[in-house]
Amino acid sequence: MSEFSSQSQKRSFLDRYFQLSEHKTNVKTEIIASFTTFITMVYIVFVNPKILGDAGMDSQAVFVTTALITAIACILMGAVAKLPIALAPGMGINAYFAYVLVGSMKMTWETGMTLIFLGASCLFLLSLFKIRYWMVANIPFSLRVGISSGCGLLITLIGLHNAHIIVADPDTMVRLGDPKSLSFILGSLSFLIVAVLAQKGKHASVLISFIVVTLIAWGLDDSVVFHGLVSMPPDITPVVGHLDFEKVFNFSMIGIVISVMLINLFESSGTFIAVTDKAGLADKDGRYPNQQKSLYIDSASSAAGAFMGTSAVTAYVESASGVAVGGRSGLMAVGVGLLFLLMIFFSPLEKMIPLYATTGALIYIGVLMASDLAKIKWEDLTEAVPSFVATVAMPFTFTITEGIALGFITYVVMKACTGRYKDLTICTVVMALLFLARYIFL
Repeated sequence: MSEFSSQSQKRSFLDRYFQLSEHKTNVKTEIIASFTTFITMVYIVFVNPKILGDAGMDSQAVFVTTALITAIACILMGAVAKLPIALAPGMGINAYFAYVLVGSMKMTWETGMTLIFLGASCLFLLSLFKIRYWMVANIPFSLRVGISSGCGLLITLIGLHNAHIIVADPDTMVRLGDPKSLSFILGSLSFLIVAVLAQKGKHASVLISFIVVTLIAWGLDDSVVFHGLVSMPPDITPVVGHLDFEKVFNFSMIGIVISVMLINLFESSGTFIAVTDKAGLADKDGRYPNQQKSLYIDSASSAAGAFMGTSAVTAYVESASGVAVGGRSGLMAVGVGLLFLLMIFFSPLEKMIPLYATTGALIYIGVLMASDLAKIKWEDLTEAVPSFVATVAMPFTFTITEGIALGFITYVVMKACTGRYKDLTICTVVMALLFLARYIFL
């Protein structure tokens, strides 16, 4: 007994707190995993300000708040839930906010961000009352895939548009842009760099793409100017706490709030299960240590992110890159958070990166999000048709809400009209009825 006590005392605080020995890892391995994960997801501090800047927000302030909420969420996930999972503002929701709510629906960015905040707050309530995973289990897999894939196609469309690879046309709605234009060429190059390097297993593929395309643009594009490397963080008051509840409490907004909640629900839940399973922390039923704490942190960070003006926060599947190099504990997530905290001093770089340099990241995310379509049972039309409808409706209507609504309604109709009532769950039927009522009474 005394020998065991002596060995326990020799263990460092980090070893004991994060149970490094139990997880068969060490501080050095966790630090390497932190850097690996950081490199794979640092693109968000450059992409998010560009997207939200298109909605009229102060991109420099968004750069800082993006880094801040990412740091806070990661440190909490690592220190409290003790899981090797990093969080950051989610791709998809930010594009939906900027280009649909603000761009297409003509909301003010304050109103749009309030809807994101309400959706994230609903997710927190689902976590608080322990019905979050019940919803995931009761929403059909085909719809989850269709919604995720549709978000991916919408993000891809936005990426193509940002580089003018796809442009509007009054006769054919869309057409190919000018292949000789600088934005077309460098936007295409950014995607090819990401795709090739990702195939070769390079974790920093997106970051490398940013660097290469920006350096080329610096020599060819007069609008790309070097503003310095580091500086004190810009003022964040132009974007923090600017929520406007005046126009959000009406029936027409319910679909948007539900859409935000569902996207966060599917993205985070899937990532938690995938990463903890890869780390050997999950059991066969998908349960993992400190599960409820992780859900509280995830959903509370999501609402906090919207309040801070960075869109909703979600768990990042890029965490798997850190796990792949040995990360097994919350120390990895804490390390990622500290690295993002340092990023608040690199805001001058955000002003230098051109919008088309983000094209590669956006299209690549679309590829990843659409990959699960291969898992759909295409021979069963009651599953395939709703998934397909949800997938194509998002980019074609240019809104996530309509894709989710049409997907749910189609699923219930297909199952009911073919006598497959047993496949319907209360959750799915209620969602379909809510979205149907939205169409009828608006």
